[in-house]
Amino acid sequence: MPPSDQTAVAVSIVVPVRNEAENIAPLIAEIAAALGRRWVYEIIYVDDGSTDATASRIGAAMKERSNLRQLRHTVSSGQSAAVRSGVRAARGAIVATLDGDGQNDPSFLPDLIAAVESGSGRIGLAAGQRVGRKDTGFKKVQSRIANAVRGAILRDGTRDTGCGLKAFPREVFLMMPYFDGLHRFLPALVRREGFEIAYVDVVDRPRHSGVSNYGFFDRLWIGIMDLAGVWWLIRRKRPTPVVTEVTEVTEVTEVTEVTEATKVTPNE
Repeated sequence: MPPSDQTAVAVSIVVPVRNEAENIAPLIAEIAAALGRRWVYEIIYVDDGSTDATASRIGAAMKERSNLRQLRHTVSSGQSAAVRSGVRAARGAIVATLDGDGQNDPSFLPDLIAAVESGSGRIGLAAGQRVGRKDTGFKKVQSRIANAVRGAILRDGTRDTGCGLKAFPREVFLMMPYFDGLHRFLPALVRREGFEIAYVDVVDRPRHSGVSNYGFFDRLWIGIMDLAGVWWLIRRKRPTPVVTEVTEVTEVTEVTEVTEATKVTPNE
């Protein structure tokens, strides 16, 4: 973006992608249509080590959209790393995320962003909750089991943490302890910091093209270890102290303690 526009960005849309060349142009057009002129925004695509034409497709779109940015990972580092790279580079105070495969409908972005804005600092996360999921039956079953186990252990009050549609204050996300898989535990970690969560029902849809980059056995064992780690983090949380900065130095009169041995009477 031109230097004069950098400070004007209110919302940053972060889209992590890996080998999603055919989905780039359609999704960018949908994001632009959804946000319109309601906010001054930027779109940040984070290319997580793609080996197809993803980078060139984003580059072609950048020639037409001045508010489109591209970050690239030299090698694939995972979705959490891609989201974190995008948030760190974001210029907006509010960040919204969605998956780059087209299953997340950008038309729900305004509701998520508005939920954070109207929260008066109380809302640390607006989370999309999918209805009418378009995944295979096996994937739906594994997600139900994973969500049930996670909810029972972490008690995060969230029925669907896997939805990529989310919005949050940038500074809240950067408070989170980083680890691979962070994006799947945001509700529990946001609650850990004392913030509230807003939920928005979103309609799921089939991916535009391509295949999923994540499989069941890729996530199973890592997810179990992550769950144990987040449970430990929550249990180790202590109340956040109220911190005030002293800006005025007041004169303090030194008081010497008077004991019976040092008392002097007027007659002495």
